Amino acid sequence: MRYYNLFSIGLMSFVVCLSAAGCSKSQEVAQGPEFAGIHTYKIDGLTVRTGDLICTNTGGQSLPGGLFWKFFGQLIYGDVDHIAVYVGPGGRCVEAGAKYRVVTFDVSENTWDAVKMTDTRGYILDNLYGVVYPLAGRSLTRKEEDRIRENVARYCLRQAEAKKLYNPIFTDSKTENSFYCSQLAYKAYLKEGIDLNTNKGVPDVPGTESIVFPQEIWMGFEHKKAAGFAESEEE
Repeated sequence: MRYYNLFSIGLMSFVVCLSAAGCSKSQEVAQGPEFAGIHTYKIDGLTVRTGDLICTNTGGQSLPGGLFWKFFGQLIYGDVDHIAVYVGPGGRCVEAGAKYRVVTFDVSENTWDAVKMTDTRGYILDNLYGVVYPLAGRSLTRKEEDRIRENVARYCLRQAEAKKLYNPIFTDSKTENSFYCSQLAYKAYLKEGIDLNTNKGVPDVPGTESIVFPQEIWMGFEHKKAAGFAESEEE
């Protein structure tokens, strides 16, 4: 069962996370000033605005440093293995991932190139799968939508500034002491009354209800796939 394998992978992540916690300051990502404003950017032709969720797939990894994350992705249900939050300006995003803590990184030249981003992201050599738009279709006023987008960005940036560690206990999605990728997005939006833990598109396995899977976020909200991934019939 792929779900139960997550717990063994979580333990492996925890061991690596402990060693990563002692990284030198030269490896840390410099954080920007206090966030303000709503930003728009294009990544591989897909439009993202502050607070939108970038979804990736790790199936194409081949370099030794990325094999752990390729293996990790194979154990997660669905096509979406990882989520990052777009905040702006430019290509600035926030994620909890291969650096084993919450970091910011920049998608330069409007192109998702995981190899070029390894200095700031670590060896997660993923492909852009698509973008989730959690606020689409909610009949929000422009002012309400902008407020939510700014608050989501501020929340995520605060976790990066605090250098919160990676959370290997996937069932503990309520904690704010550490985060895994989809949990970070989940907590940011939950503060605004939007629950990303939809349980859509994932099997109903006892004991996994509290895990926030990237795939259920993808299936639960309006989304658009990148050109490299054909839409499946199920969607």
